[in-house]
Order: sequence, then C-alpha cells, then structure tokens
Amino acid sequence: MPINQDDFRDILRHFPAGVTLVTVKAGEETHGLTVSAFVSVSPTPPLICVIIDHKGRGHELFEQSDAVFAVNILREGQEELSNRFAFSKEDRFAVGNWGTAVTGAPVLEDALAWLDCTVYSRHTAGTHTIYIGEVQASKVIEPDYKPLVYWNRGYRTISGE
Repeated sequence: MPINQDDFRDILRHFPAGVTLVTVKAGEETHGLTVSAFVSVSPTPPLICVIIDHKGRGHELFEQSDAVFAVNILREGQEELSNRFAFSKEDRFAVGNWGTAVTGAPVLEDALAWLDCTVYSRHTAGTHTIYIGEVQASKVIEPDYKPLVYWNRGYRTISGE
C-alpha cells in the first residue's frame, strides 16, 4: 500500500527545486503558473518536461491540440512574481517584462533564461499530466545571476561559487 499524501509531501519538501513560470498559449488564450516540476529530457532532439496538475486552467490549455508553452527560469529576487503566478486571481501577466518567441508563448524577458516549446507528447500520471516539450527557441538572459530555489517550504538562495 502506498504512503499517504501528507507523508509524501513531507518527504519531497526536502528536495530543492528550481522555480519556473510555465506559460501556455492555445488559440488566442494564455495562462501561466508557477512550476517546480521541470526537468531536461534529451539533447537530441532537445526535449524538456513539465508536470501539470489536472485541477487548473493550465491543464485545460495544455490539452488543446494547438498548445505551445514556455518555461521561464526565475532568478533570485523574483519571489513576488513566483507567488503571483502561484496564487493570484489577478492578471498574472500585468507584472513583468513579457514578450514572445518563436511559438508565440509568453516569455519573461527579465528571467534568468527561457525555453520556448511545442508539445512533443502527453502522458497522464495520477492527478497530473507529464508534458514533454520540444525546444524551438531559448535564451539565457542573465547568465551571472543565481536561480530562484524552493526548499523546505520556502525560497532559498545559493551561496558559494
């Protein structure tokens, strides 16, 4: 029998993760959400993975056949933007310097870096869907900045070189 949800979350809070804003565009509609479930998959072809909960608007847009998305890697000092995309009911894109890249998905022009993707494949896994994205464009904006990290239920900074 698997462990319960509370025990599962308690264990995973001890694993540090980078913080991203995943923005999705389907048709003329856009949405964005804070995501720490992001990982590289393959350099050839260039593939990444994001994992999205079925409960939110992001999942609805990702499921549309014309969905494209961007992974915006946040840098230290962007905690407020992360919280806005995680919790706010307001226009999430009203804050930040937003543009678009090849696919038309929103990219954060003052993030640490971004990856602009088409949906390569979808895989249902429990309460979430695993989306594999094929990277169509990318940019490192602030190479000397440190990434925003989330660990043990809070934002953290990286020290040392």
